[in-house]
Amino acid sequence: MRTGPSPGRDPRGQPLPGPDESFDVPGCVVTPRAETPQVGGSQQQERDTVIVGWTVYAPADHPGMPLRTTDKARIRGVACDITGEPGDWGRNPFTGIRGVVQFAADRVTG
Repeated sequence: MRTGPSPGRDPRGQPLPGPDESFDVPGCVVTPRAETPQVGGSQQQERDTVIVGWTVYAPADHPGMPLRTTDKARIRGVACDITGEPGDWGRNPFTGIRGVVQFAADRVTG
């Protein structure tokens, strides 16, 4: 989900939301990102796995690339923030094949 530039400000001086410029990115691979329990902590003792978000591998040649840290992603129906800077794997030096763009996505809270 991407929002375009703000068209101005509301009466309280807050920026108005820009137009919706969202796009779909087919062909992504999505994997859960788990939190590592503290060694010796109760989560490790109980063997709890806590999923804290997703790691997404997206095709780098999509017209919506590069992703912005202000973009949001809808993953499995859940709105997520893109956290951190998306990483572009570039080209494989042996084959010349274009790599993916990797990014972390966390559920939007609040």
